[in-house]
Amino acid sequence: MALLVDRVRGHWRIAAGLLFNLLVSICIVFLNKWIYVHHGFPNMSLTLVHFVVTWLGLYICQKLDIFAPKSLPPSRLLLLALSFCGFVVFTNLSLQNNTIGTYQLAKAMTTPVIIAIQTFCYQKTFSTRIQLTLIPITLGVILNSYYDVKFNFLGMVFAALGVLVTSLYQVWVGAKQHELQVNSMQLLYYQAPMSSAMLLVAVPFFEPVFGEGGIFGPWSVSALLMVLLSGVIAFMVNLSIYWIIGNTSPVTYNMFGHFKFCITLFGGYVLFKDPLSINQALGILCTLFGILAYTHFKLSEQEGSRSKLAQRP
Repeated sequence: MALLVDRVRGHWRIAAGLLFNLLVSICIVFLNKWIYVHHGFPNMSLTLVHFVVTWLGLYICQKLDIFAPKSLPPSRLLLLALSFCGFVVFTNLSLQNNTIGTYQLAKAMTTPVIIAIQTFCYQKTFSTRIQLTLIPITLGVILNSYYDVKFNFLGMVFAALGVLVTSLYQVWVGAKQHELQVNSMQLLYYQAPMSSAMLLVAVPFFEPVFGEGGIFGPWSVSALLMVLLSGVIAFMVNLSIYWIIGNTSPVTYNMFGHFKFCITLFGGYVLFKDPLSINQALGILCTLFGILAYTHFKLSEQEGSRSKLAQRP
């Protein structure tokens, strides 16, 4: 009986963790969009706030023994920290200049780009059926962008740069975790302050610091509270991802991501009244089909690999 109670409690705990991640992941997208639309807070400055709050949050976590920091040489993390800056800044610029639907769908192109990078730069091979799933993903993104009545060329440039830098960052994170034998929180603990320092140097060259529109400008109390809340939620997103993967598996998080993808798209059209044509809806469905097919085939191949290893004497 006690075992059954513990199992039920464990399931409820995981369900609560997934629900929390769903709420904060969707909230960060809508909150950032709201800050850009209604307050016009500068993009790089908002990213800097996110990085600083994330580092402070991780500092508190390691003091509470949630994870143990590991000494890492800063020189080996410079490129990773720079790419971290690039992917968050460009992704936020994409959100700022595109509809939420286009922003969310553009992020789906990360999978094809990662596969291309690993194929051409790391000589990694992928099965034909995995490669074929990239067709509906790409076609859906093109369909949505072409028929988007709020199409923004600059927004698409930022989206493309965001996808490229995000893909490089994700490939490098995996490589660095393996190379340095650290988990994501240990890596982020060193990465976040380095990225904060880089942005601190860069912000004055691209955005005003004082006066109207500057990070230390005459912002209303509500705007500053929303920016601070955005930073806290960004940290919670990172922390909840780590908790979900640690308590379930990357597969569970990946599958749960598809649900968040749909909810975020729907919420964008409802909250910000973004127009949605039939062709855009077809593009969204096409991309979603490609993502689901990719996940299904990838999981099947991973399961097959594990079965072969288990059968070896």
